[in-house]
Amino acid sequence: MKPEESWLRQQKGRARPWLGLSILAGWAGVMVLALQAWLLAGIVTAIAFDGQALARQQRPLLILLALLPLRALLTWGSAHLATRAAVALKQQLRTEFFDHLRRLGPAWLAGRHSGSLITALSDGIEALGGYYSRYLPATAQMAAVPLTLLLFIAPKDWLSALILLATAPLIPFFMILIGKGAEGRNQRQWRQLARMSAHLLDVIRGLPTLKLFDASRREAEVVARISDEYRRRTLSVLRIAFLSSFTLEFFATVSIAVVAVVIGFRLYWGEMEFIQGFFVLLLAPEFYLPLRSLGSAYHDRMEAIGAAEQLLEVQQAEPAQSLSGNRAFVPLHGKGIGIELREVAFRWPDGRVGLDGLDLAIGAGERIAIVGPSGAGKSTLMHLLLGFLQPDSGEILVDGQPLARLDAASWRSQLAWVPQSPHLFQGTLRQNITLALPGADSEAVREAARRAHCLEFIERLPLGLDTPVGEGGQGLSGGQRQRIALARVFLRRAKLVLLDEPTANLDLVSERYIQQAVEEMAGECTLITIAHRLHTVRNADRILVLEKGRLVQQGSHAELATQAGLYAELVGSCQRKSA
Repeated sequence: MKPEESWLRQQKGRARPWLGLSILAGWAGVMVLALQAWLLAGIVTAIAFDGQALARQQRPLLILLALLPLRALLTWGSAHLATRAAVALKQQLRTEFFDHLRRLGPAWLAGRHSGSLITALSDGIEALGGYYSRYLPATAQMAAVPLTLLLFIAPKDWLSALILLATAPLIPFFMILIGKGAEGRNQRQWRQLARMSAHLLDVIRGLPTLKLFDASRREAEVVARISDEYRRRTLSVLRIAFLSSFTLEFFATVSIAVVAVVIGFRLYWGEMEFIQGFFVLLLAPEFYLPLRSLGSAYHDRMEAIGAAEQLLEVQQAEPAQSLSGNRAFVPLHGKGIGIELREVAFRWPDGRVGLDGLDLAIGAGERIAIVGPSGAGKSTLMHLLLGFLQPDSGEILVDGQPLARLDAASWRSQLAWVPQSPHLFQGTLRQNITLALPGADSEAVREAARRAHCLEFIERLPLGLDTPVGEGGQGLSGGQRQRIALARVFLRRAKLVLLDEPTANLDLVSERYIQQAVEEMAGECTLITIAHRLHTVRNADRILVLEKGRLVQQGSHAELATQAGLYAELVGSCQRKSA
């Protein structure tokens, strides 16, 4: 059994109560069906061959009519319970996968395409629904229904029962034979969909750059070519699916015809009674129906296996080693946290050097700026301080306590992190600010907004702090989103604040507001800023220059600008770009 299908069957236990009731309801429906067929055969025989009046069959007719809504209710109940099982399971899986992504952390997510992850967690989990709501019940019905009907048919006509038993395996045999060809194609189709989703998301994010370099038309042609290739592959899968359905219907129809012909000749020769032959003919289509239904549901299985391949890749990903201690962190200083790195080294799984024996001491309340070329180790240092990663060697001390021994929640409650593009969630501005400190009162929220220089524009809005914003801060400018993120920091009153170039890609007015907010924040905490634009680091107490994971220079802007070295080269490069 493939690991994807093995994983799918492992999840079945979560939906077992509802699936069991669904299968039981379906089996009860078959029992009602057999009773209906026997009543109908008896009524037709009594009227057509025994010459009885219709009035004498009033009682069996009433029973037959009463069984119709009962069977309909059982059929509906079976489908409803199976759907409920699938919905409940999908909700559980989504929650588990989102929790798993949270444990994997930003360091793991940074190396993955958002488009493929979104496809796996949305369309992929949704594709599992058919497996649990249709395929698994159909599998159980395929075993239970034909055997149950044979128990009714065999005592009445053993020859017809033998024909049904002999022809029944043909349908699943050809279903599997044809389905195997479609299975591989379907899995390739899911991989193609994940790649296409990742590519489309990258294109959407890069539209401004594509427009700037007049490359949007060329990229549109690439997207059209990828979409057309996906369309052709989808049609090839559909062709096999239609062929499979035609084959199943053909063999089921031929098998029913064989039973009908044999019964017809035996009736003609007087070898069986009409009531028995009619009863078997009524049940023959129902005998093959679960087999045909399984053939249709078999494509749900293939789709689920294709989706499970993507989901398993995410589930089996191991989170980077993060904080796993149980010691609560208690700050020793009123303003800020002292940090010391002793020979800290970290290497990424692909072999890239993050940090290489870094020795560093940061005083409590100190304002630090970190600069360096791409790949110098700036983001690695941030991830280590946030506790998303653990060093391969060396030690990080915070206020003299080993960071590795601290409880993650206790440590992170003392810090705040503002990335280049902070995320705002759908909700009100108040809800977005109080994410930093749930339950904060209105006065504290207003004060935090004032210090972050966003209260002024908030008060101009019709609903003020209760103004709703869309996902990602839709409706706000980049500078306004950044100031809302800084308001979270002020509300939290964190002892350690990590900023990843908060003024990147902002207009001059917004940049001035952000810098003023950062200046006010600097005296209340240890402030570490990753700087991509060097004019934002001039006020730092100390500038750390990293290169290839090592600290190559440190000092104030005035000191470093007059020294030969990497910092002077970076300053010169920025000046040439400005010119």
